[in-house]
Amino acid sequence: MDLNQGAMLRWWLPWLLGFMLVLTGLALENNCSEHCKACGGPERDQCLQCQPGFSLHDNACVDIDECGTELDTCPSDMYCFNTHSSYECRSCDHACVGCMGSGPARCKKCAPGHTWSGVKCVDVDECSEEVLACSDINALCVNTEGSFRCECAPGFTHSGSVCVRNQPAGERERGLLDDLQDEEVEVLKQMFFGVVLCALATLAAKGDMVFTSMFMGAVAAMVGYWLSDKSDHVMSSFMKGR
Repeated sequence: MDLNQGAMLRWWLPWLLGFMLVLTGLALENNCSEHCKACGGPERDQCLQCQPGFSLHDNACVDIDECGTELDTCPSDMYCFNTHSSYECRSCDHACVGCMGSGPARCKKCAPGHTWSGVKCVDVDECSEEVLACSDINALCVNTEGSFRCECAPGFTHSGSVCVRNQPAGERERGLLDDLQDEEVEVLKQMFFGVVLCALATLAAKGDMVFTSMFMGAVAAMVGYWLSDKSDHVMSSFMKGR
């Protein structure tokens, strides 16, 4: 070997050794066990540095439980769920106000319209017999999750804040006495006749026949205005003396 070759070897040798060390380091890093960022060998307990989301423990990389170390930033209506090398924020059950995990049994507090039953939050049935939900007697209570709604019963429809009976087009409004049977009308006619006779007898005893006539006319007009066709028949029968 001449002097020139020796000089070149001395110059290239450090670079060659450095390059080989780099290749060796890369090979070791690529052969590290899972979760190791740097290691002294391929075994699990030969880790020197861990990947993000893992911590070094006895030369092995173990998953960091962000949910157990208060590293999570989940909002109050969500809970922390630990995942591989990270975590997720998942929504609480709809029955909960704040929770510690999945399901209605992990609630911190029950949401409105829910209550504790045993070990979990359950829906309150506002339509049960113990709770008067709908004030309208013509409305039906329909229970929903966390609440309820009032619907008009069949044959009724909403009119403002109340339920009113459906009125078919062209049908006249039902009168006060339309649902009475003929026998009931006859009894009512006799009662009305008795009341009028009593009033006439009282006024006649005072001798004021003009006032008596005016009183009878006013009563007849009032009753004829408010009562239905069937009750008008009672008046006409009375006035005809039937």
